[in-house]
Amino acid sequence: MAKNHTRYIFSMGELSRKDNSIAFRNEKGNFYIPIEDTREIYCLSEVSFNTKFLDFISRARITLHLFNYHGNYSGTFYPKEALISGDLTIKQSLTFINDRLSIAKNIVQGIASNIYEVLYHYYRHDKKELKTTLDWIKNEVPRFLEKEITIEQIMFIEGQIWMKFYASFVHFLPEDFVMNKRVKRPPDNPINALISFGNTLLYTKTISSIYHTHLNQSISFLHSPSEGRFSLSLDLSEVFKPIIVFRTIFDLVGRKQLQVAKHFDKNLNYALLNEEGKKIFINAFEERINETFLHPKLKRKVSYKQCLKYEGYKLIKHIVEKREFKPFSLKEKQ
Repeated sequence: MAKNHTRYIFSMGELSRKDNSIAFRNEKGNFYIPIEDTREIYCLSEVSFNTKFLDFISRARITLHLFNYHGNYSGTFYPKEALISGDLTIKQSLTFINDRLSIAKNIVQGIASNIYEVLYHYYRHDKKELKTTLDWIKNEVPRFLEKEITIEQIMFIEGQIWMKFYASFVHFLPEDFVMNKRVKRPPDNPINALISFGNTLLYTKTISSIYHTHLNQSISFLHSPSEGRFSLSLDLSEVFKPIIVFRTIFDLVGRKQLQVAKHFDKNLNYALLNEEGKKIFINAFEERINETFLHPKLKRKVSYKQCLKYEGYKLIKHIVEKREFKPFSLKEKQ
């Protein structure tokens, strides 16, 4: 059976092994999670467990993502590597040394192209103010990336792309969700809270996806491998942010399914989703990432979640077979 399900735990409690199932106990009683089809577990509140439980889920190859009381990402319990390839790790390292710039450029171009498609939707629906940003993304970004530039310059243009994207929100989001500037740790307003929460969900989904490939999580190409995180997951998740995270945010805010007064914590200056807000966001996020479409090369329906893993396979083909690594394109759906 395919291990496809993500389990979210919103309340405080205790996780343990019960026979061949996962038991979650809180003040309301015991709840059981089948292990056979569980891929990952998200603990979005304070949850206790012991090493016996960790050993149990490790053998089942389940990743456990932990968040603290305030909803900030704490870390991931990562089962021991099941798919280890010393040969690929060596080749991945050599690719970093010899071909980092071209991969990083392609990632940044992928980010730009997907942001263009997301904004173009609003431009077509009478938001003509976006034309300047769209023209810059379409014309200036490729021109800059064609030059002989350093990794620092590549990351600079990536930063410029995101800044212009954030600045465009004023043209199609309600005033409550307009961004003055991007603030991450901690977020300081509702839109920053949504972006941080969505980006973290996507980052952890990518960690789980790469775990099921032979890639080394610590050897990345756009982000520095010395950052002490699963930096390859940061790389491969970037091009999906406009498609999954921001389209989820724009839909929820535009349809007023998320509202500042109802779904954010008043005591924290509305800079944190409350439990109801998290559930609404996660439900929409899961719908988006599991949305299927016809893949033009595979000739069958796939989901965006599956495409996260396919990005890993595409990178492996670049490393081993020298095929050009082209990140996922919303326009081309591959």
